[in-house]
Amino acid sequence: MRLSLRFIIPLLIVLEVIAYAVVPLVDRLMTQWSIKDLDLRSKAIASAAATSLFDGTNNYSVPKARMQNILNRLMEDERLYALGFCNDKNALTYRTDKLPGEVSCQDSVTQESEFKSETLELSKGPLHVSYYPLKGSGGVMVGEMILVHDMSFVRTRSASTKQYIMYFFIFMGAIIAMITVIVAQLSWRGWLSGTRALLRGEGLLRPLAPGSAPELRPIAQDLRKLIRDLETERRFRDDSQSDWTPRTLKELLHKELAGDEVIVVANREPYLHVREGHRIEVQTPASGVVTALEPIMRACSGVWIAHGSGSADREVVDTHDHIQIPPDHPRYTLRRLWLTETEENGYYYGFSNEGLWPLCHIAHVRPIFRSSDWEAYQKVNEKFARAVVEEAKTKDPVILIQDYHFALLPRLLRQRLPKATIIMFWHIPWPNPEAFGICPWTKEILAGLLGSSILGFHTRFHCNNFLDTVERFLECRIDREHSTVSFRGERTTVNRYPISIEFPGRLQRQAKSVEDARKAIRTRYDLPPDHLLGIGVDRFDYTKGIAEKFLAVERLLELHPEWVGHFTFLQIAAPSRIRIDQYQHFQLEVRELRDRINQQFRTGTYEPIILQMSHHEPADVLEHYRAADLCFVGSLHDGMNLVAKEFVAARDDEQGVLILSQFTGASRDLPEALIVNPYYTDECAAALHDALTMPAAEQRDRMRNMRGILHDFNTYRWAGRMLIDAARVRARNRFLDRVAMYDLLSSS
Repeated sequence: MRLSLRFIIPLLIVLEVIAYAVVPLVDRLMTQWSIKDLDLRSKAIASAAATSLFDGTNNYSVPKARMQNILNRLMEDERLYALGFCNDKNALTYRTDKLPGEVSCQDSVTQESEFKSETLELSKGPLHVSYYPLKGSGGVMVGEMILVHDMSFVRTRSASTKQYIMYFFIFMGAIIAMITVIVAQLSWRGWLSGTRALLRGEGLLRPLAPGSAPELRPIAQDLRKLIRDLETERRFRDDSQSDWTPRTLKELLHKELAGDEVIVVANREPYLHVREGHRIEVQTPASGVVTALEPIMRACSGVWIAHGSGSADREVVDTHDHIQIPPDHPRYTLRRLWLTETEENGYYYGFSNEGLWPLCHIAHVRPIFRSSDWEAYQKVNEKFARAVVEEAKTKDPVILIQDYHFALLPRLLRQRLPKATIIMFWHIPWPNPEAFGICPWTKEILAGLLGSSILGFHTRFHCNNFLDTVERFLECRIDREHSTVSFRGERTTVNRYPISIEFPGRLQRQAKSVEDARKAIRTRYDLPPDHLLGIGVDRFDYTKGIAEKFLAVERLLELHPEWVGHFTFLQIAAPSRIRIDQYQHFQLEVRELRDRINQQFRTGTYEPIILQMSHHEPADVLEHYRAADLCFVGSLHDGMNLVAKEFVAARDDEQGVLILSQFTGASRDLPEALIVNPYYTDECAAALHDALTMPAAEQRDRMRNMRGILHDFNTYRWAGRMLIDAARVRARNRFLDRVAMYDLLSSS
């Protein structure tokens, strides 16, 4: 009964409001129609009387008895209240007894006088007064007739009409209320379940399932349009934001995620504490993840959870394994987790980097999958899940999980923090379904990732590969148009978020000038002042194409011997994953290749390739960027590769040339670079020659365009787009909670 009243009472109120709005309108129209009818009647009566009064000589002077007789006959009309006659001098010469004193002749009767009427409200009631001009031969005005009608009948008619309208609305209200009650009783639960499905996106993204409430289909169409408009508005706001800065990101967090906590989970920590003798030094690891995320955490604070891998990390944390960073100006909290050697070997070196890394990069290195590594991977993901729950101060934090080390973590957190907004960003490529199907635990990894609210990749190509893989191996519902996956009653949005760097960077403000950097680097490596220098900056990894770059330098010197003694390629290669056999073999091969090429082209102290196998701090890398004439990024397969963007950001002199592998995500963002196939040695050699001979004006044009792109698409925009989408997901989930609560109350 209460459910029925929820429908009937609002309906009756709406009908009453409509009735009160309609009745005055009908009353006004009825009055206007009645006045028009009286005007027509007055003209007809006056026209008929004029024939009796007119003697054909423009003289309306007739005997009083005859005039009175004429007026009395006219008064037989039951609605005619009084009559009067005015001569051409505006004198009232004849009148009936009931003609009110308020009615008199018009002020002037002229040749142009026309029929006129008015309504008077007198004590006797409303009267309609008409003035009909009488004209003789030749159109000469000889007088006018006054006709007065009683309008009381109009009020009677209006009252009857109002009564009929109210009866009509009462009748219609009863019929509609009865139908509404029947429909509500039969389909209310279907409406609620259907509404929840719509808000989850299940009805919005495709036709409603058979058996669901058919009356929801028009609502589904409207909601689909509304959500598309809202998403378009949000995306337009993102695209129209011309200047993404830490301040912009803070304002976004305050506006869209006010009061919400942000937790970042990454295997690599942003700062390592390393013991050097009796001193503890702070190092920044060579990592694209750190490069992108560290400025964001400076802007929005929060907690960063990572594996503590520095030799002195344990010495500097508090009792809760916390430390405030950055060291020079603390902005956020770093929570360090400790892994045993067995866990690190199995989870990090084993499953992550001997299994998933070569599998996803398709770099012609056979992936290795061991059951023991998988067990360690599961165990470490569980350990990180517990740490996130410990750090979460609310039930619905925003959690940003980074990379392939934590494929299982989204599902584990969804089970522990069901209201959390989980953003999983996969920094490396995602291969096609056939390639990923090599992994023995494909379904478990996919199910883990689909615990995310939002799953991000660098490129649309990788998003499509992931959707194809999910479609191949899991029973789920995929909406290609909106790039969503519905799995186990949960919805995951799969989006492209091209990662970037801080621009302009903090270090840039303290950097040496380009001229000073060129002198310093050439002095350090004992090169002549005018010597041309190429730079490569990578982790020492087989996916980075280091060997291919060396072969391209060799081919350049073979085809263009004039560069021998005038061009050197400097490769900075930070040691990485040295416990893995493939990495040890690869590093040995690269060193042997360097020695062979240097031996071939050595003249005196000149060697064409310099290989620096050591860690370089960001400020030192920046100095190398500013000193170089070109930067060669030759990845064989990469998610984005931020070295390319770092080089462009470093060149505020708008000089230097970027050579960029077509197999990097950055090649889609920086088309003004010289794009090459790193497997095609001759093409890479030709690009090196073009870079070394490129005019300064062309370098400036290319670099200016690329720097403009970095300005508009920096790391704050990358994070901002994800957080805007996270805010939208949170708003939808909170509304779902209200619908569920309403369902609970209605069923009680």
